[in-house]
Amino acid sequence: MNLLSVRREVGEFRKRYKWMALFVICAFTFLLGRAFQLQVVEHDHYGAIARENITKTLTLPATRGVIRDRTGRIVVTNRPAYDVYVTPRLLREGDVERIVELMGLTGEERAEFERRLGNVPEHRLAHQIRFFTDVRRDQLASLETHELDLPAIDVVVSPLRTYPYEHLGAHAIGYLNELTAEELDELRPAGYRLGDRIGRSGVERAWESFLRGRRGYRRVPVDARGRIMEGVAIEDGRPTRVDPVPGRDMTLTLDMDLMRIAERAFRGHPSGAVVVVDVNTGAVRALFSKPSYDLNELTSGMSRDRYAEMRDPRSFRPLIDRTIYESYFPGSTFKPITALAALQDQLVDPAARVECFGAYTLGRTRFRCTAQHGEMDMREAMVHSCNVYFYVLAQQVGLDRLARVAQDFGLGRRSGVGINTEASGFIPTREWYERGDQHWRAGYALNTAIGQGDTRVTLLQLAMSYAAIANGGTLYVPQLVETVSSPDGSIVEEFQPRVRRRVHVDRDHLEYVVDSLYGAVNDQGGTAYDARIDGGIIVAGKTGTAQVSERARHDIDPDRAWYLNRPHAWFAGFAPADHPEVAIVVLVEHGGAGGRQAAPIAIRILQEYLGGREQTVTASVGVPAVGAR
Repeated sequence: MNLLSVRREVGEFRKRYKWMALFVICAFTFLLGRAFQLQVVEHDHYGAIARENITKTLTLPATRGVIRDRTGRIVVTNRPAYDVYVTPRLLREGDVERIVELMGLTGEERAEFERRLGNVPEHRLAHQIRFFTDVRRDQLASLETHELDLPAIDVVVSPLRTYPYEHLGAHAIGYLNELTAEELDELRPAGYRLGDRIGRSGVERAWESFLRGRRGYRRVPVDARGRIMEGVAIEDGRPTRVDPVPGRDMTLTLDMDLMRIAERAFRGHPSGAVVVVDVNTGAVRALFSKPSYDLNELTSGMSRDRYAEMRDPRSFRPLIDRTIYESYFPGSTFKPITALAALQDQLVDPAARVECFGAYTLGRTRFRCTAQHGEMDMREAMVHSCNVYFYVLAQQVGLDRLARVAQDFGLGRRSGVGINTEASGFIPTREWYERGDQHWRAGYALNTAIGQGDTRVTLLQLAMSYAAIANGGTLYVPQLVETVSSPDGSIVEEFQPRVRRRVHVDRDHLEYVVDSLYGAVNDQGGTAYDARIDGGIIVAGKTGTAQVSERARHDIDPDRAWYLNRPHAWFAGFAPADHPEVAIVVLVEHGGAGGRQAAPIAIRILQEYLGGREQTVTASVGVPAVGAR
């Protein structure tokens, strides 16, 4: 090796040494800068993360508000339930198998547990997530025995919604179930979390924001294995406990004793409904729909087979609320509206007589009556429910006048009760028929006059309209909630009756119709005369027998078709007739004649509810003026 090559190698080494030194200096500069950033600039942020690694936040559930009826009976309350929460990040190898064994899960339940675990997003792995609700006592005992060996598991006592009246008033009261993932994305800003329950129907849904309350939490120190360290304080300046805020309590206008009375009166009938309202305030006293479902079953979790069974048409559709969701042909209970339309516009003399031969012919169409009544004035036609009289009346009044008065009484319009999906019903007009490319026929008005054709109402609408007839013409908005109160009993909000409108009908015309309704129940030969109770509450009202469409029944089992093609039985009225307190509407689906099926139920309910009050009204005197006190 010569001297020249040695010098060349030394020069090359010095060049490399300089680059190595520069790299080392840069690396140490970066590390020092990063250390400064972590320990000084971002000290608070990473300090908080470090503290969170040695703390665990336990959820303190809020107690949902209690719901009572107007007399103070508890309709909805809470009971202690044991829920199992899992913190996925603390799960160790073999913990899932241990949990499955201790809880005695079936293969299907294990698969569902593992599926939910696998779907937990990364940002929620360190959170408590409720996986099991209201576990059995044997499962609870197994978990508590091995609590120290399963740091990922926490058993939390939570208030579980319970419904003492089970299926009674289920549609109006409503139920809870868990949020879906899609709903959670929308409701997370409002404080909802995965596994939370939310009101799904009825009052539980409509008043969710009042009832739900606000959860609290408790922070505890844990060791590296996630176990709680007793006697160790958390000193980070943040509160270690925030107590939950309970939800508001509510008092409904419903009377559960009246609901029980309706249930007893409906024995023997597979389907139907009852609505009772206070004629002087619009307060809803009963919303009874049969068949129904157990709210406890829906809230705690219903099997798919059971849900499919409830949706089966052969079960008479227990999920349907017949009081406000379903609309029906009102039949002859609509006749007071037809009478008022004629009286208000002074189109007829109510004393003028029309002869009934059992049918009425218009063009080539023959419109039937229930009997051959002979000569009838308006009151007698109402008492005996003579269709022919009202066919003649309809030709004089016209369809649009009928529609105007019906809508004035709230028919064909949502009542505004504020729960569930409320049907609007339908009152046809001539414009509606012509707009639908249908050839106008005068017979449309005849069908509407007796509550058939395309006329549809809900039970609640009809009850509110009869309440307006009884109280002298005030149409109220139906009221379902009376007060909202704090858990200590102090009233937070009290709801007063709301007037929807004064109907545009003269008082003397209302009095005439009230007297006619009195006769339908109390005059011999009246359609509800056989249902009255001698010496009992004096009732005024109107029966109805509404035909149903046979065309919709071709796919029904022939063994059941005879029943499903029977007409619906109606009764609408109020009591006591001399000083009205409540209006009632009863519908017996496919019950047949209203006078034989619906009227006895209605009068039995009113008698048991109002009960034993001395009545001074006599047939010779009639009834006092409308709205008498």
